[in-house]
Amino acid sequence: MKKNKISPVILLIFFVGLISCEDKKPSDLTKENIIPKPVSITATGEYFTIHPETEITYQDKWTDLKPVSEYLAEKLRPATGFKLEVKALSQLPPAGIFLEIVGDQIVPEDESYEIHITKALLKLSAKSPAGLIRGIQTVRQILPAQIEFQEKQKGPWMIATGKITDKPEYSYRGAMLDVARHFFSVRDVKRFIDLISYYKINTLHLHLTDDQGWRIEIKSWPKLAEYGGTTKVGGGPGGYYTQDQYTEIVNYAKMVYVTIIPEVDMPGHTNAALSAYGELNCDGKARRIYTGKDVGFSTLCTRKKVTCKFVEAVIKELAALTPGPYIHIGGDESHATRKEEYAPFINQVLGIVKAQGKIMIGWDEISQANIKSGSIAQYWANSKNAATAVKKGAKIIMSPARKMYLDMKYDSLTRIGQNWAAYIDIDSSYSWDPATFATGISRENIIGVEAPLWTETITNIEDIEYMVFPRLPGIAEIGWTPAKNREWKEYRERLAGHSEHFKTMGVNYYPSKLIPWPSEKK
Repeated sequence: MKKNKISPVILLIFFVGLISCEDKKPSDLTKENIIPKPVSITATGEYFTIHPETEITYQDKWTDLKPVSEYLAEKLRPATGFKLEVKALSQLPPAGIFLEIVGDQIVPEDESYEIHITKALLKLSAKSPAGLIRGIQTVRQILPAQIEFQEKQKGPWMIATGKITDKPEYSYRGAMLDVARHFFSVRDVKRFIDLISYYKINTLHLHLTDDQGWRIEIKSWPKLAEYGGTTKVGGGPGGYYTQDQYTEIVNYAKMVYVTIIPEVDMPGHTNAALSAYGELNCDGKARRIYTGKDVGFSTLCTRKKVTCKFVEAVIKELAALTPGPYIHIGGDESHATRKEEYAPFINQVLGIVKAQGKIMIGWDEISQANIKSGSIAQYWANSKNAATAVKKGAKIIMSPARKMYLDMKYDSLTRIGQNWAAYIDIDSSYSWDPATFATGISRENIIGVEAPLWTETITNIEDIEYMVFPRLPGIAEIGWTPAKNREWKEYRERLAGHSEHFKTMGVNYYPSKLIPWPSEKK
């Protein structure tokens, strides 16, 4: 006897109806604690529910949407325990989760998105896969925090209905991780990428070299990593990334549309290189490996031909490994470099970077050179340097140390970190506007913001998380949300709502007393 099969769509509608009948409490999407704050949210008072029959579908004409859809499914499967099949469709389904590209073509640089949620259907629309990824992070935040557990949870998995429309204020929203002072594994870097992308950070700047360690394999100059990467601040074993490992990091970041920017600091902060190759010193003698914290004592011998050969080789190999548009050349605190040699050296490096088809970024001191439009100066210490860079046609990344440096202590009792720039608690890191912060630097000059984490005192991933969270979500909001839509008292309430997300994701965060965490409300 032939058995009649029940359509998955009918089952889906049945589940929706069943749950909606059970739950009489109206929802309010506008009350969700979304960080960064979206452009607009409207609520319709009902619920969409993810259940065992839910499917994640996407437009079949865009093959780029399959990995994005799979990413969403992978984030939802562990806690729900549901299969959440991913399928391509030629038209909008009546129910489930649907991802689509709006417009005739993908616009790669556009990160705007829209989420339209009804009782039966959650539709995520964007002009690019990057925009869909940003929208997925919002979907994760409006689900119960238990969705981040890696083991099956009870549920139900309900989302308030309504509409979210969103787009970023700045195209560049970055975090920097110093892997030179202390080395961090590929696994740790991937964990860092997971956490920053959750808050729509789209750039990871890796500080790969410094006095204490050289952390990237350069095949034409092998001793840089093999010898220069052997130690760290305080002594003990260091480490470095092989080119395959670096590529693994780049590809992992690419899945969530995070761009990796490699930094090789020069002509200062170079003792690790100078210890590996004596010919890079003016006296031809190799320096001792360095494990201290002081800066400003090292320099490449900028006038030697071998130095130019070295720089060309390093940048060429890095450029080949890095699909993103940027190469960071450092350029800061070169106190041991002769003043008359610094600017010509930076000019030379600019030419080398440009020859590899990349855009040069450097710390604000590079404004002393003949930088031109197309270069980027990263403001960290001297606003006059940054303003000079603007006058020369460069764009600016805003990373003022007294607001953005994540290695600064929260207060005098913080067990790790430094305080030379300031004590930076959550309110200070959040309450400022990049476009009005420094004289001579306006909104049109700024491509975005970046929060650096220097690791002289930071030795493991738990330390990283403690110094980064909960400051980074606020910094991400500075980069994403217009200043006119940000307000400290309102933000601190939303941030408090993320404590459960931190806990379910296993984030070792600093419980600032400025935030009304749920436990305090009780």
